[in-house]
Amino acid sequence: MARTDRAERTIAAPREDVYRALVERDALEAWLPPEGMSGRIERWDPRPGGGFRMVLTYLDPAGSPGKSSDATDVVDVELADLVPPERVVQRAVFEAEDPAFAGVMTMTWQLAAADAVTGTRAGTGTTVTVTAADVPPGIHQDVHEEGIASSLANLAAYVEQRAG
Repeated sequence: MARTDRAERTIAAPREDVYRALVERDALEAWLPPEGMSGRIERWDPRPGGGFRMVLTYLDPAGSPGKSSDATDVVDVELADLVPPERVVQRAVFEAEDPAFAGVMTMTWQLAAADAVTGTRAGTGTTVTVTAADVPPGIHQDVHEEGIASSLANLAAYVEQRAG
């Protein structure tokens, strides 16, 4: 049965700044890998229908076997829909021999204005809601939601540092 995972975070930065971090190569490499991983983009085509290929490497592969190799998760991402500054929809396919990781997972990054963000001027906050639909069964829900939350924390730190 198809599963949907979600996470949300309010970021103290305008939607335009958050959106830009979702569609720029250097930004994605900096914030998208969750805690315990690094990332490198091998292919980049930032337009609807284009996408990117990212190699995520575990900093300590001993406790976290990768999907693509002992130390890596490789994912091909199609940019299915780009609606500045409101939404980015990605279709992600993991490179893995294990059929438990097969299939297309759709990640929707929805950006909404958040006027009441502590420590910011009115109208400069953004609530980011991430919805991952059709999550492959090999990806454990608690680990996946923790990873999304970690990426959102990285996104917040990345964007807020540049906005501040």
